[in-house]
Amino acid sequence: MDSAPTKIAYFDDMWLLQSTAKLVSQIQTEDGRQALILDSTIFYPQGGGQPSDTGFISDGGGNFKFFVEDVRMKDGIVFHYGKFDASETFTTNLQKGQEFNLYVDELKLNLHSRLHSAGHLLDICMQNVGLAHLGPGKGYHFSDGPFVEYKGTIPQNEVQSKQEELEREANALISEGVKVSAAVLPYEQASEMCGGSLPSYISKDSIPRIVKFGNYPGCPCGGTHVGDVAEIRSIKQCFKSQFSQDSHAMDPEKLGEGIASGFPGPDLTRPNPKSPGLNSQIQPMGRV
Repeated sequence: MDSAPTKIAYFDDMWLLQSTAKLVSQIQTEDGRQALILDSTIFYPQGGGQPSDTGFISDGGGNFKFFVEDVRMKDGIVFHYGKFDASETFTTNLQKGQEFNLYVDELKLNLHSRLHSAGHLLDICMQNVGLAHLGPGKGYHFSDGPFVEYKGTIPQNEVQSKQEELEREANALISEGVKVSAAVLPYEQASEMCGGSLPSYISKDSIPRIVKFGNYPGCPCGGTHVGDVAEIRSIKQCFKSQFSQDSHAMDPEKLGEGIASGFPGPDLTRPNPKSPGLNSQIQPMGRV
């Protein structure tokens, strides 16, 4: 598609719930889905283990409403998938360059930000409780069972105590409060902010976006977060063991080998107070 990359406006303010943008194109995909492409967006496109924002798009005159059900990015272009109000059809006469109003669902944005930040906080806590030797894997920040994977071995007799220590550390930091910041930086400065190095997938000629929790080392990340970890409110952890397919039996000495998962607490659907904006601008998605 011959279009300029979509401006990711939520990089400038992760908690912006309303904005305006101009229509670039209106499409219907091969599978029948309808999508709007805009010159900028405050909707987070699914990626990095975090679900997309939802909400709706309308014109200033109230002539139509397009319900955004899914958001994806491809080659720098953001696709807002959804459907028009039941009383309208895909033949709605929309014009390229027409200005629209964008509205993000506040409760879902807050929930997704809390779940995502909880995953990052867990990374910090793993370091703090002496589990830095466990290699981080994938993160899943959806509400139907969020987790972060860490691959390695924990001695069987330490599994329970480490789980309890990890949970205490996470909730102590939540009670204490740690400010969260984000910024788009030149490669060298970003590397310094992340403890002296960046993952190999970050190009040296890029300007990565770095998310930082207090004075702890930052990491590349393109997602949304809370303004302070106190907004997470609570985290519950459990360890789950996972063994390779060629293991014929569970070795009791390696019962702690596998995945450590962090689960935010039960009060996830309570709305958060709106946090002040962060100063950040562009590029790329990182491991979360």
